[in-house]
Amino acid sequence: MGNSERQQKRLTAGWQALAAGDLRAAEETARDALRRSPGDANAAMLLGVALAQQSRQQEALSFFAQAVRLNPRFAEAHLNLGNALYESGRCEEAIAAFRSTIALRPDFIPAHNGLGNAYRALSRLDAAVGCYRDALRIAPHDAEVHCNLGIALADLGRQEEAIASYRTALSLAPDFANAHYNLGITLQELKWHDEAIACFEKTLAIEPGHREALGALVMSELGDCRWEKIEAHTVDLSRQVREGRAIVEPFTFLLVSDDPAEQKLCAERYIANALPARATPPGPRTRDSRTLRLAYLSGDFRNHAVAQLTAGLFERHDRSRFEVIGVSFGPDDGSEMRARLKRGFDRFIDVRTQSDAEVAAMLRDLGVDIAVDMSGYMNLARPGIMALRPAPIQVNFLGYPGTLGSDFMDYIVVDDFLVPGERAHCYAEKLVYLPDSYLVNDSGRVIADATPSRAELGLPEDAFVFCCFNLSAKITPAVFSLWMRLLGRVPGSVLWLLEDNAGARRNLENEARARGVDAGRLVFAPRMKTELHLARQRRGDLFLDTLPYNAHTTASDALWAGLPVVSCPGSSFAGRVAGSLLRAVGLPELIAADLQAYEALALRLARNPGELAALRAKLARNRSSAPLFDTDRFRRHIEAAYTTMHQIALAGEKPRSFAAAPIA
Repeated sequence: MGNSERQQKRLTAGWQALAAGDLRAAEETARDALRRSPGDANAAMLLGVALAQQSRQQEALSFFAQAVRLNPRFAEAHLNLGNALYESGRCEEAIAAFRSTIALRPDFIPAHNGLGNAYRALSRLDAAVGCYRDALRIAPHDAEVHCNLGIALADLGRQEEAIASYRTALSLAPDFANAHYNLGITLQELKWHDEAIACFEKTLAIEPGHREALGALVMSELGDCRWEKIEAHTVDLSRQVREGRAIVEPFTFLLVSDDPAEQKLCAERYIANALPARATPPGPRTRDSRTLRLAYLSGDFRNHAVAQLTAGLFERHDRSRFEVIGVSFGPDDGSEMRARLKRGFDRFIDVRTQSDAEVAAMLRDLGVDIAVDMSGYMNLARPGIMALRPAPIQVNFLGYPGTLGSDFMDYIVVDDFLVPGERAHCYAEKLVYLPDSYLVNDSGRVIADATPSRAELGLPEDAFVFCCFNLSAKITPAVFSLWMRLLGRVPGSVLWLLEDNAGARRNLENEARARGVDAGRLVFAPRMKTELHLARQRRGDLFLDTLPYNAHTTASDALWAGLPVVSCPGSSFAGRVAGSLLRAVGLPELIAADLQAYEALALRLARNPGELAALRAKLARNRSSAPLFDTDRFRRHIEAAYTTMHQIALAGEKPRSFAAAPIA
């Protein structure tokens, strides 16, 4: 047997070991073959595949590159090089490799698919759609490509087209678990929770170990107020997070967990999965400058709660000490709020079509001193930007109520009610304690002059009106049962809720009946413009908070409108926000120690109109004098915090927790 035949026999044995799942044997065989014939591109290719299948991407890369050098016309080697570069986050280089593959083999579907994936990772979504459509012209029955096309279309906000793509994928491959899952995610975004739940259940039936489907299922069950299985699913989800078996959207987990240590674990595992195989680059050096350059990054610079809270802050920043840049990666809704934000920043940059790397490079080029992430892990978040360390100081502020669990965020803005000192270990960031409350408010928020009558709002004229305008997903069975007991003990009273989606309304009405309460005593408020929504809250009597995820902006809205809020703080950031607001508006007496005290307090106020009237009068007085709605006071405090962060960095010290001193 000649050397060539022996080499071929080695390679055949290596590929057979690979097919059998014996990755170590495949690796050893490939290394032996490459030692014996260093110029054999097939041996380099085999070794690269064996290493890649062991998740050793960086090692695999060098051997795929070697295979390409040895045989520049080896299409499969170009493809595998592209895949390895993509998995390593080097998407621009991956694009070049996939294009080389296509040049050699124009009909090679995996190359078109990989090229689309790389473009999608770089937020070049139109280009990604084009690549997937190119692939489908060659292979119209490829279910994986149809699914990937659906993901790109959904990212573009073209949900109906995305749903059609997923359904095509499933018609071709009915047991395609990820197609069921992604269809469910798009249906969930549209709040079609019934159909989404069916998709997630199907995903888990096909692939019981699917790491993301259970969390998504819980999110839709919460959003739809479908509680038959929610307790069992929540217990299972927490266990899987602790055991490292589930990857859960951190916002979903905040809705079901009141354990900040567990929430940190969830965030750590989420970001490690979202941004794998990355090395955090060093941040740029801190500038010694009298004027600090702040960059606020958000997907919510539009008619959104985050913008409504912060617009006044951006406008008021002291321009003798701060240059303020807005970086938007969310949609332009054409609203007056969007226009106001553009005017309020010194510079406003829309980066929707730019990749994370491009945005990070831009921020470095601008010489940003402090980058403030206001999206965290909420909808439209782009944590990959901050992972590239675009600024010497990076801050988690406002948008996401909890730790990001990452090594690339330096600080989180809190207050001492929100995060008591003994819970500091539950945060990956260093804690910056502001006086009063961490939550900024815009003291210029407009409330419509005309207040609609109760009759116009569908409310009874003389009955007591309990209300809660939180998202339906924040309502838990335990809290709803408490609310129903209150209705039972306050004759004629009603519960005024936000009409979040049709399924939630139907299920809440059924849950009321199951607890012996006439469903007609639930009154649902349709969504409307913010100034009108604020005005109608004057017709409510008492706002009832939720737990483990409190009202945040919703509580601020109620207090701004003059509506008292009863809250019960939990253990986590998300469960202590309303208490922070009540303290900062001078109404700590509305913070109940536990749910039993919460129920008793709400009942007492409903039965004692004089006491409630006194609280309303106190809130009316405090509205213009208490710290909660003093935007300029908040501005001074957060500017002092930014200055301290900068001084710490200038001194060459690592970030540390500190409290910003009150400034009159």
